Amino acid sequence: MIKKLVNQLFLLLSLLFTLTTGYAQEGAPDLDAGKTLFRNNCGQCHARDMKSNLTGPALGGVEGRWADYPKEDLYSWIRNSQGMINAGHPKAVELWNEWKPTVMNAFQQLTDQEIANILAYIDGVYTGTYGAKTDVAGGAAVATEAPPTDNTPMLIALAFVLVILAIALARIVSNLNYMVKLQNAAPGDELPHRKTLVEILTSKGVIAFVVFSLVVLGGYTTVNNAIMMGRQQGYQPEQPIKFSHATHAGLQQIDCQYCHDGARRSKHSVIPAANTCMNCHAAIKVGSQYGTAEISKIYASIGFDPSTDTYIENYDQLSESQIEQIFKKWFADSYILEKGLLDDKGDELIETQWEDLKASLTNETKSKIQGPIEWVRIHNLPDHAYFNHAQHVTVGQLECQTCHGPVEAMEEVYQYSPLSMGWCINCHRQTEVKFADNEYYKSYERYHKELANGERDKVTVEDVGGLECQKCHY
Repeated sequence: MIKKLVNQLFLLLSLLFTLTTGYAQEGAPDLDAGKTLFRNNCGQCHARDMKSNLTGPALGGVEGRWADYPKEDLYSWIRNSQGMINAGHPKAVELWNEWKPTVMNAFQQLTDQEIANILAYIDGVYTGTYGAKTDVAGGAAVATEAPPTDNTPMLIALAFVLVILAIALARIVSNLNYMVKLQNAAPGDELPHRKTLVEILTSKGVIAFVVFSLVVLGGYTTVNNAIMMGRQQGYQPEQPIKFSHATHAGLQQIDCQYCHDGARRSKHSVIPAANTCMNCHAAIKVGSQYGTAEISKIYASIGFDPSTDTYIENYDQLSESQIEQIFKKWFADSYILEKGLLDDKGDELIETQWEDLKASLTNETKSKIQGPIEWVRIHNLPDHAYFNHAQHVTVGQLECQTCHGPVEAMEEVYQYSPLSMGWCINCHRQTEVKFADNEYYKSYERYHKELANGERDKVTVEDVGGLECQKCHY
């Protein structure tokens, strides 16, 4: 009884806090700000299309589902759902019964205006009035490139034609020289020698020209190969886990920065650790494409027993045979649950999945199954080139697809862009800087005045020093 009174008192205080922090002070919702807030808070568990259930329910129409209650109730639910559940709020209890044991995070730090921004963004995406796909990313045209054309056959054919023309020209010149000598010869003089084709091709002039051509060709090849060193457009290595970006980023619409959360705050986008995967896969244990095979590799790397939904104590000290027993049991139970009986086909499947799991998580330098998943790096800039993800994602407000292409459609990720110096420079020359409401560019007062006066219609990255050598090579 006392506990219930305390919870109700807590709920009352929460509602009073909501009222006193000012619905009256709310301004017009900012959907762009709501998008950022959604990604950094709600997007961890809720689908971005606002229509699909994920770890949490689809958020489209959420305000309508709370229409029977005061607006502050919804705000209080967002800030502290467990407090409302404990206090016995009817809607809160209804949601808990539907989604338990999944616990919604508390967002006490969100102001009323920020919550309003989030809700407006959710409604805009749900109704289709916000977020329609365009051909631009972050205000700049997506830098797509046509597939590289192989001109080698054409160049070989052109070289062959030039060689034939050179030989024919040399032959013509030799014949003209012979005719001149013949006309200038006095009566009784010895007739001039007419050079054969072999003599023409082995003359000093031809040999000098061939040597010069080989030096030019060798120099070009050396410089071109040096420029291309480390560049691997189209590189698509096989990864230890068959992770489908098309399923996660495309079908489920998980935001890129949920997994690669370093992109908005640091130089590196970071490779997500297994605990990030576990935020969803503690509940989602069977994949839509590969069943238990691939997700179990995550469990085996981090030490999670999917049969008991618990993390294994002293997992790093277990032998391979002990780990084998745990996961073969999981494979068998899953097969029986699906087929009803473990047969010869099931035995073969269990053995195959176990061998694949072991091969994916061990190698010449990693003998134990336990430990981090060793993903194969795809994008790798040279050491002398500095690139900062936060500068582009947070300051420049570029979408990931600008450089990485349509990742949401890739089953297996590959390097989409050349990531060459020329490619970066062209992007800096063409990309318009988003000056409006961007705190990072307040110091460029002259550009702001010129934009306001109509003296210029845009500011590019080049204008703010994007082509200075020391920006990337310091």
